[in-house]
Amino acid sequence: MKLASFGYHALALSLLLAGCKKENEQSDTAKVPGFDISSLDSTAKACDDFDSYANGGWKKKNPIPGTESRWGAFGILDKENKEVRLKSIIDEIASNKDRKKGSEEQQIADYYQSFLDTATIEKRGLSPLKPYLDKINAVTSLKDLVPVSGELQKLGVPSVVGFGVDADLRNSKINILYQGQGGLSLGEKSYYERTDSSTVKVRKEFVGHVDKMFSLAGFTDQKPGQTLLDFETKLAKLQLSNVELRDPVKTYNKMAFSDLEKLLPAFEMRTFADKQDIKTDTIIVQNKAYLQNLNTLLKATPISTLKMYTKWQLLSRFAGYLPKSFDQEDFRFFSTVMRGTKQQRVRQERAIRSTDGLLGMPLGKLFSKKYFPEEDKKKVAEMIENVRTVYGERIDKLTWMSDSTKAKAHKKLKAFTYKIGYPDKWKDYSSIEIAPDKLFENVVSAALFGHKESVEKIGKEVDKKEWGMTPQTVNAYYNPLNNEVVFPAGILQPPFYNRDADDAINYGGIIAVIGHEFTHGFDDQGSQFDDEGNLKNWWTAADRANFDKLTKRYIDYFSGIEALPGFNINGALTIGENVADLGGLTLAYYALQKSFEGKKEPEPIDGFNWKQRFFLGWAQVWHMNTTDEALRNQVQTDPHAPAKDRINGPLPHLKEFEAAFGCAPGSKMTLPDSARIVIW
Repeated sequence: MKLASFGYHALALSLLLAGCKKENEQSDTAKVPGFDISSLDSTAKACDDFDSYANGGWKKKNPIPGTESRWGAFGILDKENKEVRLKSIIDEIASNKDRKKGSEEQQIADYYQSFLDTATIEKRGLSPLKPYLDKINAVTSLKDLVPVSGELQKLGVPSVVGFGVDADLRNSKINILYQGQGGLSLGEKSYYERTDSSTVKVRKEFVGHVDKMFSLAGFTDQKPGQTLLDFETKLAKLQLSNVELRDPVKTYNKMAFSDLEKLLPAFEMRTFADKQDIKTDTIIVQNKAYLQNLNTLLKATPISTLKMYTKWQLLSRFAGYLPKSFDQEDFRFFSTVMRGTKQQRVRQERAIRSTDGLLGMPLGKLFSKKYFPEEDKKKVAEMIENVRTVYGERIDKLTWMSDSTKAKAHKKLKAFTYKIGYPDKWKDYSSIEIAPDKLFENVVSAALFGHKESVEKIGKEVDKKEWGMTPQTVNAYYNPLNNEVVFPAGILQPPFYNRDADDAINYGGIIAVIGHEFTHGFDDQGSQFDDEGNLKNWWTAADRANFDKLTKRYIDYFSGIEALPGFNINGALTIGENVADLGGLTLAYYALQKSFEGKKEPEPIDGFNWKQRFFLGWAQVWHMNTTDEALRNQVQTDPHAPAKDRINGPLPHLKEFEAAFGCAPGSKMTLPDSARIVIW
């Protein structure tokens, strides 16, 4: 799905586990501070570096655990959700030996056991991969390779091209097949192009990593690492950058499937599709030039290299489910080298996370029932409506937008729908075959289930009730094709939402999250979709030009921020999230202010008035420690700016922050009015 999300997927951000537990143990009527003042650093100045001021104490007390590359609110809450709450659910299921085959309890317990059964995994070695390796080894031509690649794609093994199913961007009620570029082991083309020492080191390590994996597997290919790096470097040169991929118009090329075949005749796309059980006459192509240039590259590449590449992708895809030597080497490169993570989690913790990754919705059903009360769902719905009201008021006050476009913006805002906590209906996963002693086959069974489910959607009406995240996920998202915002139960906990804290902390946390997701509907991408979720222009030319001028200034502003020496934030890549942060903060602040109308303003807490506490609430959900490796990776690949800059970045553009902390003109966290950017 094409989702714009609030935070990092399976990454990290702020509040101590002990703090979470303490707050959850409060009575329904008691108010808790909501912000631990020991998180402050009194030696820093709020108007010079708000992150250091608000979070400096927390950062000193919370070094990055060896098992993490980032550590903060998202990661800590994610850890509690998985290693405490999900663990208790799994332990309870595992203790019940009377489990019906095909039941969610049987699947969860047996998959968990299969991941923990390292003796069987070691004993089986690479034998689970043998049927697929035999097929690759039997290939003698590119024509032979196509059906093998198609079969492997059903298992989630990447290739140089890939298919996906989603709503048609220009007819969002119907699902359609998409074709996109892919196949880069390092994830993004900049890793193959940059010449700085850190990136050069990653490429060198990649060569060694592939060589080591092939050696462990007993493959006899000569110089596989360098051969694959050379091939992927050529492949990367043909691909759109992650910034270019943000353009929904440029990447929307609808055509007959027969025309797709003509773009890439060397790689028989109909055969590739047939092996994936895909039957369709229409497709949306991401990048026509890529396919044409790929055709030339594939014809010029020795079949031995393409076979080697396919073996590598298979081996890499399943490395975490193979014997310890493969698993550890995979971790060493992709986690330690690429992100700076020093050590793997213990096997039991990984088993919980792997079970969650494979059977997240069945677990989510149990998680929601046990940990997400109905009254919280009602409270969040009220918050969402408050944000909707304030957004409408903000639209009316815009000076850069005409009345005709404002009317259409209101129409889109009114059409926003939302999902809170967990799905209203649950899917049937009983056809996934899970055995307690066959980890590899379990993963394959789940992959085939997901593939079949996806393929069967082609040409059918979109299910608007479907969720793109599990309930226990610590995140939120906006889906432009449904024009909806979604808030899983996993994020509706402290520090994001604390039912026992004062309003200022909650507005700086969960309300800013809600405002962030609302604003995604009006960021550089979301603003190109109408109230029904279709890629359709609803702007006047002059209003779009004004909007583009504002976002260009904000792109330049963030592009001037250096995250690490030689690594500046990519303002064009992060513009959607940055606009959403700025909008979310603005909406939340004025929603909080509106809530005090006709009432006496609340008394200060811990010496901070409500305006200051609002911004402390914002800083709290983003406090984070990050390894340099993870930071470099993020700057190159992630549409989110680093946490420190998500905290500090928008604040100089808000007069409200300057007034709250009495910042003098010329302070680092202030800007003159002429330089401030106000979009929504």
